[in-house]
Amino acid sequence: MSVRFWIFLSARTVSVLGSAFGPIALAFGVLSLPGVTPVTLGVVLAAQGVPQLALLLLGGVIGDRFPRNRVLVVAELASGLAYAGLATMLLTGRAPLALLCTAAFVAGAASALLLPSLTGTVADLVPADSLQRANGQLRLGTNSARIAGVLAAGVVVAWVGPGVALAVDAATYFVAAGLLSAVRLDGSKSTGRRDLRTDLRVGWREFTSRPWLWSTVLAAAVINAALSAAFGVLGPALAKDRLGGSLSWSLVLAGYSVGMLAGVVVAIRFKPRRPLPTAVLFAPLLALPLLALGFRAPVPVVVAAAVCAGVATDIFGVLWDTTMQLEVPAAALSRVSSYEYLVSLSLKPVGAVVAGLAAAELGPAAGLLLFGGLIVLAAAGALSHPAVRHHLPRPQDLGVSS
Repeated sequence: MSVRFWIFLSARTVSVLGSAFGPIALAFGVLSLPGVTPVTLGVVLAAQGVPQLALLLLGGVIGDRFPRNRVLVVAELASGLAYAGLATMLLTGRAPLALLCTAAFVAGAASALLLPSLTGTVADLVPADSLQRANGQLRLGTNSARIAGVLAAGVVVAWVGPGVALAVDAATYFVAAGLLSAVRLDGSKSTGRRDLRTDLRVGWREFTSRPWLWSTVLAAAVINAALSAAFGVLGPALAKDRLGGSLSWSLVLAGYSVGMLAGVVVAIRFKPRRPLPTAVLFAPLLALPLLALGFRAPVPVVVAAAVCAGVATDIFGVLWDTTMQLEVPAAALSRVSSYEYLVSLSLKPVGAVVAGLAAAELGPAAGLLLFGGLIVLAAAGALSHPAVRHHLPRPQDLGVSS
């Protein structure tokens, strides 16, 4: 691996460490303000989430028009400024809702700018025969940082308060921007005069012209919605009623995180001849913790199921990222990634709403079984498509001369 890749990996690890701080510090910080209710927190989080989805396509166009390292630097700086503003408001006690929402909006917009350029940056930095290893090492670093960030955030918020925690969060983004500024890329430059609609149309054509891509992303949209419903609503509700509360639920989440780390280690060395169908074969394992909870299995069994799901998550992720980077032209990779993110995340709000209705009408256990079954069906649907089931990398991607 080149020095540039290791600098990029370091920047992403530091940035994700800060990202793990953000949600906890922001939630406790907003709720600690005088006269604030959970509704206020919901409004602030919506102000962050809406631009993250709404501006993804624009982020993809920008990532293909300009050097991606510069796009990432701007995104990290914008995130740092947004969280520095939030920290200042909490530390001074002057936090009007309009300013909170403005800072949250900037943070969401920065995320929309950053996400589509990540996949393409790895492809710009690493030769084709090293992409799978690079994706695995990247996920190993970011997953470790995410776990450390979540644990550290709770301690920092409890000891010195959410304002200081958000200031630490802001500092990590500035450090990441500094590291990324040292990464030089020649690719992804603007060529000629193009309008936004033309760029979006080309990206959409690249996305829809690959049945293996859109069919898998559609399945991922259902799976993401189901996982969001399970881990965000139904799982905690069932844990509160039947598993002994937050301690048991934290063990389940810890098991999932440990599984993700193990999955990365496996994925770095795992070289299947058919990466895409192999990746999709692992997707049904994501339903295991939902089914274990739904069938009211004891906590150790649920934790073991969560470990298996975590392993499957990152094996799928590494193989999927590598397939994208090998098969999609570099000049369109950010735009295609933006469509991928937009579609795959689009049903998460629906999943949360349906989860609430399912919990009220059917109970958390039945709801978890329902969403677990949806994950299995979605994965089976993707695998039933011939373009996925029979997908092979191109000969040059396998290192074979044509």
